[in-house]
Amino acid sequence: MRNRILNDWNIFLPGRGVRNFFAGVLIYGIAYNCFYGVLNNYLVDIQHFTEWQRGVLEFFRELPGLFLIVILALMHRASEWKILRIGALIALAGVVGLLFVGSSHALLILLVMIWSAGEHIFMPARNSIAMHIARHEKAGASLGLTSSAGFLGQVAGGLFAAGVFFFARRHFPEIPQKTLYNFIWIVIIVLLAAMYLASFPKLTESQQVRRPRLYFSRKFRKFYMLEIFYGARKQIFITFAPFVLILIYGLDTAEMALLVGICAAINIFGGTLIGRLIDKVGYRNVMIYDTVVLFFVCLIYGFADRLFPPGVAVWAVMITYVFDAIISTASMASSIYVREISDSTEEVTATLTTGISVNHLISVLAALLGGWLWTSFGVGFLFIFAAVMALCNTAYALTLPKPKEAQ
Repeated sequence: MRNRILNDWNIFLPGRGVRNFFAGVLIYGIAYNCFYGVLNNYLVDIQHFTEWQRGVLEFFRELPGLFLIVILALMHRASEWKILRIGALIALAGVVGLLFVGSSHALLILLVMIWSAGEHIFMPARNSIAMHIARHEKAGASLGLTSSAGFLGQVAGGLFAAGVFFFARRHFPEIPQKTLYNFIWIVIIVLLAAMYLASFPKLTESQQVRRPRLYFSRKFRKFYMLEIFYGARKQIFITFAPFVLILIYGLDTAEMALLVGICAAINIFGGTLIGRLIDKVGYRNVMIYDTVVLFFVCLIYGFADRLFPPGVAVWAVMITYVFDAIISTASMASSIYVREISDSTEEVTATLTTGISVNHLISVLAALLGGWLWTSFGVGFLFIFAAVMALCNTAYALTLPKPKEAQ
């Protein structure tokens, strides 16, 4: 076991702030799952959101991702580490506001947008640093370990949030639910402050990766198109899968937080295995088969209530939820594709940032469309749409050149 850990550590270059980086990723993972482990139940229990209102909220939550290329263009001279710190502070400001939001849906949406802006700023910087701290031939393994560290934090966050609500429900049932949610927000604030402090490694501030203010290139057109398909199918699951479990199958806050913790626990190993799989079989094969599997996941999720008895259907949907969380980690394959056809680390970072904005172009529309599809035609039709997007993703991934042919 000790030799395995040492071998994993040897994939990194010395003097790159590896320990600080993984400490920050771990802490952020805890905060992330504390937030998303309870958010959907908070929207139902405290804010009384409907399916349509959930779609509207998601539209605005994803806007920072759509405009990420502009946001990061304003920080084009900042180091990746400084961008991590900025993301942590912005997310922290959004969570602080949740303590005082009251019943105003408009203010709630604004605060979730602020949290989301910090989250989206963090994403490309994290992936970029993960590749830059690793030896060139081990970028996939580094991304996998980064993913696993984040999932380890998410396990802790999900279990903590679930434990808070389970304990309160059993021993202090008189405590108002809003007080419990506010306690979770305070914990997240402390965690984000700790992440900020962890993002000051020695000797790395000079390792600045300069990015052009705005960057599009024809050679990345396939990557941009794949991001569009990925953004559509991803958004359906992020937005509406938890609402299916809450509104249709009745999962409460503790149960949902526990479920997302289980997803993260499995992905501690799933992220590492998929990272190594990408290095072994290539990003192209992973992209293709990932979305083939997702097609069937969508069908089960949308039609479990028709395919199984009620007692079985809820378990089928929960298992499908966990399985989708596992295969979602395969999206890191696109980062490897970008690195393979890029001419510099600056181009990698700029392209990943552009890719996030591109997939959010469809994400914000998918959130509204998804709410309308569910309200108008039912949850089954909603996931048929996600399944079609998965098939489109598969078909387009088949057009990618094999790694040795990539230009």
